[in-house]
Amino acid sequence: MRLAAAANEAYTASLAVSELLGCHQCGGDRGQDEELGIRIPRPLGHGPSRFIPEKEILQVGSEDAQMHALFADSFAALGRLDNITLVMVFHPQYLESFLKTQHYLLQMDGPLPLHYRHYIGIMAAARHQCSYLVNLHVNDFLHVGGDPKWLNGLENAPQKLQNLGELNKLLAHRPWLITKEHIEGLLKAEEHSWSLAELVHAVVLLTHYHSLASFTFGCGISPEIHCDGGHTFRPPSVSNYCLCDITNGNHSVDETQVNSAGNISVSDSFFEVEALMEKMKQLQECRDEEEASQEEMASRFEIEKRESMFVFSSDDDEVTPARDVSRHFEDTSYGYKDFSRHGMHVPTFRVQDYCWEDHGYSLVNRLYPDVGQLIDEKFHIAYNLTYNTMAMHKDVDTSMLRRAIWNYIHCMFGIRYDDYDYGEINQLLDRSFKVYIKTVVCTPEKVTKRMYDGFWRQFKHSEKVHVNLLLIEARMQAELLYALRAITRYMT
Repeated sequence: MRLAAAANEAYTASLAVSELLGCHQCGGDRGQDEELGIRIPRPLGHGPSRFIPEKEILQVGSEDAQMHALFADSFAALGRLDNITLVMVFHPQYLESFLKTQHYLLQMDGPLPLHYRHYIGIMAAARHQCSYLVNLHVNDFLHVGGDPKWLNGLENAPQKLQNLGELNKLLAHRPWLITKEHIEGLLKAEEHSWSLAELVHAVVLLTHYHSLASFTFGCGISPEIHCDGGHTFRPPSVSNYCLCDITNGNHSVDETQVNSAGNISVSDSFFEVEALMEKMKQLQECRDEEEASQEEMASRFEIEKRESMFVFSSDDDEVTPARDVSRHFEDTSYGYKDFSRHGMHVPTFRVQDYCWEDHGYSLVNRLYPDVGQLIDEKFHIAYNLTYNTMAMHKDVDTSMLRRAIWNYIHCMFGIRYDDYDYGEINQLLDRSFKVYIKTVVCTPEKVTKRMYDGFWRQFKHSEKVHVNLLLIEARMQAELLYALRAITRYMT
């Protein structure tokens, strides 16, 4: 009840501000703000996402009771209703689990002090040059009493946090390189040592924010109005601009969205959906008729893993991080590499030997109680979430497609499921989709609207957001598996 009350108070306050400043739509006088000498910031961009037309995103005030409760929880926990929440609310069941987990990681009892948690969030987001998340957590870090000097660069933070930089780097870009020696170095650093519980908390935070950076770029999340790049004080170019539209982000002059995917006819994209449906049907029939041998399954995995290294975008140029972001991490040139092109080999991680359900979950829950349960619930919701629809089709079993997406991401990280036929991936995921997946997961700072528009052109935006939920949870689980396996090896 307290959460709902807090949100209602904020809503009442926003109404009071609207009445004070006024406009022709809400019954006030537009000129009154000028008389008061108030400069009103106006959002830049086109709503919560640069990729999704704002008219297709749920507007604050039009939500049902369930979504209103979610908005209330988000506002009470964060003190804001951010753009990530406004895009994730396409999938309320997932959003509820996400908010619960994030609230626990940042604000509930745990091994790490509050300012450390936000600083680790800054470090993780900065590895992918995600200024959106960096800006949010800089504000939160200062709000909970963090030392402003730390924000001048990682070298100004305590040595204990500086020591975490190497693990942050490997987790974000090449998690298969993490060994028990990395863990030992953190746990046995004399006066700068981490405890096992603290380290697990830090690992979960790092993986959470690496993945959230993927979502931020993958869905084109716009800067918040109070952050850099999120507002302007210049007056709008139309006379009927309404100040109360700030709440819903209804500030664009022209709702027309340019389709950067090229001149693709509706009929072409329709046939893409039909072709995908037919492939799913054929693969199901093949499953029922015959099963490949273990040797053949292993061979198909290695082929897919090798091919995934050569999937890259034509726009795949290096992105130079801005100083305000890069100062929060070391070795700015270190990033994801296509390993087979550099003569390196990604080793195979067999889920049958170490998996989240049997090993990672219990280790996290033992060292950071209840968090393993929260993360596990979030994984399951993302993996199993379905509305039994595909574009214009209803009553569709999408489990085969969801599994192909999840397993393709893990395949890129060298993670193999012995019982999965990796030949299905090439049947179900076309090249443009693979490029988008790999970019979002491995180098999210390089995602473009062209990539977003270019895959699944006949699918709804809510379905593309659903894809992003699968991508970020599969990525988080892959990073956790490598880190937790190394911790387990150190402990044994």
